[in-house]
Amino acid sequence: MTIITKNISLQTNEGDIIDITRDVDQLVRDTDLRAGIAVIFVSGSTGAITTIEYEPGLLKDISDALERLMPRNIKYMHELRWHDGNGHSHIRASFLGPSLTVPFKDKRLILGTWQQIIFLELDNKPRSRNLIVQIIGE
Repeated sequence: MTIITKNISLQTNEGDIIDITRDVDQLVRDTDLRAGIAVIFVSGSTGAITTIEYEPGLLKDISDALERLMPRNIKYMHELRWHDGNGHSHIRASFLGPSLTVPFKDKRLILGTWQQIIFLELDNKPRSRNLIVQIIGE
């Protein structure tokens, strides 16, 4: 078994939902590994990784759903302590999660027809993000 660690760097703004499928796929293809898993992880507590059908309707729907479930305009204890306006960002990121594992075979990610890997910027300010991609296989 071999483990290869790569990075994807992003400059983001609040509310960005970025399709990173091609980036992850290219990192897998650039290795000598034929089969295994790719683990995508965001180091930070206000970003998230998941999958979605990356189309305008769902991009709006996911943003709207997050606002309904974890609205920005309610009281968060995090706000009382830090006064940085991003209590909702931490809660949203916690529920969505910081990582995703995707299998690959024959140097290709195994995803559904309409399934893309996305990064969600949940913080309330521009960020420089470093996504860690560990490719594990043989």
